[in-house]
Amino acid sequence: MFESLTQRLSGTIDRLRGRGRLTEENIREATREVRIALLEADVALPVVQALIERIKVRAVGQEVLKSLTPGQALIKVVRDELTAVMGAQASELNLNVPAPAVVLMAGLQGAGKTTTVGKLARLLKDKRRKKVMVVSADVYRPAAIEQLKTLAEQTGVLFFPSDAGQKPEDIVRAAIADAKKSFVDVLLVDTAGRLAIDEAMMAEIKALHAAVNPVETLFVVDAMTGQDAANTAKAFGEALPLTGVVLTKTDGDARGGAALSVRYITGKPVKFIGTSEKTDGLDVFHPERVASRILDMGDVLSLVEQVEQQVDKDKAAKLAEKVAKGKKFDLNDMRDQLEQMQNMGGIGSLMEKLPGMGQIPEHLKQQVQQSREVPRMIAIINSMTKKERRNPALLNGSRRARIAAGSGTHPSDVNKLMKQYQQMEKMMGKMARGGMKGMMRGLQGMMGGMGRMPFR
Repeated sequence: MFESLTQRLSGTIDRLRGRGRLTEENIREATREVRIALLEADVALPVVQALIERIKVRAVGQEVLKSLTPGQALIKVVRDELTAVMGAQASELNLNVPAPAVVLMAGLQGAGKTTTVGKLARLLKDKRRKKVMVVSADVYRPAAIEQLKTLAEQTGVLFFPSDAGQKPEDIVRAAIADAKKSFVDVLLVDTAGRLAIDEAMMAEIKALHAAVNPVETLFVVDAMTGQDAANTAKAFGEALPLTGVVLTKTDGDARGGAALSVRYITGKPVKFIGTSEKTDGLDVFHPERVASRILDMGDVLSLVEQVEQQVDKDKAAKLAEKVAKGKKFDLNDMRDQLEQMQNMGGIGSLMEKLPGMGQIPEHLKQQVQQSREVPRMIAIINSMTKKERRNPALLNGSRRARIAAGSGTHPSDVNKLMKQYQQMEKMMGKMARGGMKGMMRGLQGMMGGMGRMPFR
């Protein structure tokens, strides 16, 4: 998300960063470019106008023009205002009510409501340690009920059965009664959607809302619909007392206009964003981190959290202990490291959270994101025998040819993997011998071996 906006803004930001002095003319020119970039990113016009006005007011004041580093000061103003328009800070779900806390999910058909219910159930279970139940009140699509049942099984939460012959209010009342008996903390309710907003749909969801009185009513909307996402959210907000918005399919949205528009137009916070199709592909929306990513400053906090949550700490501790004792780093260890990288969404997912990525040419980023390199390396290691993985020195020419055939790759791919393994082994050896300094030297050696990426 935000690739096109980041690319457009990073040039403007770079030109300002080095300026020892800014004039009102410089600022006018910069805000004009920011305005064009926002409009091209499909940000709603009222949002663009308000944002540019706020940036101008602060930029031509003492805060920027009298600063020792005016370029940096203006960038800070842009970041602060982007953050403010998206809601200033992350907005948590209010679950501080007598159990079960009922969360109602509303939205149009095809926005990803059912999938989002499954993802939110997993997030609440894994990160907030809640006992979760899900129920479908979508009596028009039996497939949605089955889909939610499958998601409940995958995420390990309770599922309350329903069928197309029941009334939505009856389904949810029965689910609440069952949730109380089962000591459930949170009940997530999936509702029916339509292809467009109509009176029948609004009447039905209003009646359901009145019957169950949810503590949270979240509007689920497809980010790829751009300005329409904000307008649809506004229409729902006028019919229902929404408490927040969930933006889905943000991984397919290069512009990001919806994320910047929804809060301003609806007055409701964006609480979560869907980042992938996997059940763990739902993140809390942090406006300040998103603003930093838009301005190509990276999102190191989210990267650290991702590593914390998804790295297998036991395996990491065992590897550290093994290296400290001077034991040999083998291909089993290398495979573990590659699998951890895959679990974190691959190289592309990690790269987009690093500062300066907007300056890398688009074709190179696409190359990395579409790369099948890591899965191919794992397949090659899996084609080896246990003995070969423990003793890589055994891998002569005939063994390498057999491994290539078994993994559907070429012997040159096996040779390339072995070269990378040798570099990692050297790095681990330096860590054991020289502590942190040794590790840094090893990392520099590895980066040199992998070649430099042109940043300009």
